[in-house]
Amino acid sequence: MIMADIKAEYLACPIRQVVSRFGDKWSMLVLYMLHTSETGILRFNEIRRLMTDCSQKMLSQTLKNLEQSHLVHREVYPEVPPRVEYSLTETGKSLMPALTALIAWGKEHFNEVVTD
Repeated sequence: MIMADIKAEYLACPIRQVVSRFGDKWSMLVLYMLHTSETGILRFNEIRRLMTDCSQKMLSQTLKNLEQSHLVHREVYPEVPPRVEYSLTETGKSLMPALTALIAWGKEHFNEVVTD
C-alpha cells in the first residue's frame, strides 16, 4: 500500500474523526450534564458550577467545539444582559445511549481500570 493511501485511510477513519470531537477531557461531561439536567437545557454558569475543576476558558472552548460538531445547540436570547442556553441536538441525543453505556461500564470496572 502506498503511504498516501495509508494516510487517506487513517484520516477517513470514523473512530479517529468522530470520537475526537467529543472524546476529550471535558466534552463527555458536558454532554452528560445536558442529558441529565431536568429540562435538558443549561446556561453557561450552571454548567460551570457543576464542573468546578474546568476553567471558564476551557468550558467555553468545549461548548464551542461541541456546537461546531453539531452535538450541542446554543440559543442566544436578545435580552439585556444576553441569555445563552445550551441543549443537546438530535445528533447529541442519539449519542447518549452509547455514552450512558460507557459510564455504566466505567462504574462497573472502575477499580480494575483506575489504579494508583
